[in-house]
Amino acid sequence: MSKELIRLTNLTMTFEDGETILDNINLYINNKEFLTLLGPSGCGKTTMLRIIGGFLTPTSGDVLFNGKRINDLPAYQRKINTVFQRYALFPHLDVYDNIAFGLHIAKVKEDEIDERVTEMLEIVSLKGFENRKVTSLSGGQQQRVAIARALVNRPQVLLLDEPLGALDLKLRKEMQQELKYIQQEVGITFIFVTHDQEEALTMSDKIVVMNAGEIQQIGTPTEIYRTPVNEFVAKFIGETNIIDGVMLEDDLVMFEDKKYACRARGYNKNEKVDVVIRPEHLDIVPRAEGMLKGTVKSQLFKGMHYETVVETRVGTSITVKMQVSQDRPVYNEEKGEKISANAFLLDVEDVEELDDAKVVALASAEAWDAETEEPISIKTVEYDIKPETGNYTVTFATANDTSITVKVLVVAQNRVESKVYQEEIYAMNFFKKVEDIQESIALDTDLETWASASAWSLEDGEQVEITDVKYDFDPETITPGVYDVTFSTEGYEYKVSTTHAFEEGEQVGLVFRPEDIHVMKKEGQW
Repeated sequence: MSKELIRLTNLTMTFEDGETILDNINLYINNKEFLTLLGPSGCGKTTMLRIIGGFLTPTSGDVLFNGKRINDLPAYQRKINTVFQRYALFPHLDVYDNIAFGLHIAKVKEDEIDERVTEMLEIVSLKGFENRKVTSLSGGQQQRVAIARALVNRPQVLLLDEPLGALDLKLRKEMQQELKYIQQEVGITFIFVTHDQEEALTMSDKIVVMNAGEIQQIGTPTEIYRTPVNEFVAKFIGETNIIDGVMLEDDLVMFEDKKYACRARGYNKNEKVDVVIRPEHLDIVPRAEGMLKGTVKSQLFKGMHYETVVETRVGTSITVKMQVSQDRPVYNEEKGEKISANAFLLDVEDVEELDDAKVVALASAEAWDAETEEPISIKTVEYDIKPETGNYTVTFATANDTSITVKVLVVAQNRVESKVYQEEIYAMNFFKKVEDIQESIALDTDLETWASASAWSLEDGEQVEITDVKYDFDPETITPGVYDVTFSTEGYEYKVSTTHAFEEGEQVGLVFRPEDIHVMKKEGQW
């Protein structure tokens, strides 16, 4: 049984600006364990490493080493060494003296220094490089020197802060194996920080997945990959497919309106869940043989396999018209004024709530001094818009009778209802100026706003996210005209790892085994 070496208890780190980097962390680390802190940038993993190393003091909570509290123990007194991404080698020293540096500081006898350095050179596969300048070494060799220098003092723990980040892909893969070998040879605890999932899965005895200062899951690489506890872990660790499902009873789940045997227990009957199926656990078969049926949407060659996307369900969608006009302001040369406004569309249900301010806003009406470009107030807004579908006009004018008249189209609500997916989606036809399209920095979001696009569930009225916006124009070169804009809710797409090539648009089936279905609780249902 492994002996506990380090324990973090209720560990919190909050900086002076009030930002909490670590939030109530509880974790134990065993002796001789290769543990990896894995998560995206900013999740708190490096902060945790620095606290363990003694470079930071936590705001609250304790760090225990062999059962003793070491919060206030300085870094140099801890039996812990650190290897950083940039190695921090001494360029004026050769390999031998870089490794021996710490031993000289500790006033270790020369014969013992020589013995230890020789031992480390053997372990990191640098025997014969003793007299080489570190500046003449490759990145991988420099890293080995940094590791040897950290290990030669015989710490109980080695901290590694993304040490492979500066290496190219081939060398990084080689060093993954090398690091695991070194850890096994020296027989001490390694605490490794990375955002690379492959590194974590390849080297670790235990992985701690972190996000936003909190631990999401702790487990072996196999546990983390095969049985993620939530959506974040499932998506962060490798490619995955996550589908909405309902746990009907033990070992029986429903998704995409079909029942499937699985290996999951302990859920409430009819509890909403997330169903996870990894791409390598799906097989593409003839459509008639498929447990799910779909269409090949895309395929990407990855060297050893094809990443194939199969669409089994399209989202609920609606298409509206966008009328684009050129901004041509009216110029009152006598008064030196300009005025502009856009044609716009209006839902018939919103007519009763109209007032002058809303009409000005809907038309983006504005007036200005032609010479100074200072804004001029719009004094009158004339319109007679009835709560009936049809074409109407609005006239905007300044106090000097500089005016412009634009069209208003009153339309009935544009809705599409899907009984199959129990969804409804709504959007309006709308007018925009060329400049609005070209100046947009988030066009999909703006189009959704301009069209007042929204979707909701027919079962509970909850909002359904619009995930796809398609249009038939180039935003950079758009000219006045009428264009189609389509808004869609999320369909179901499955990523499949396969060795066979398929044509885009090909009708296929998907099969999987009960043991390849992993069930997770929905977010927020813990």
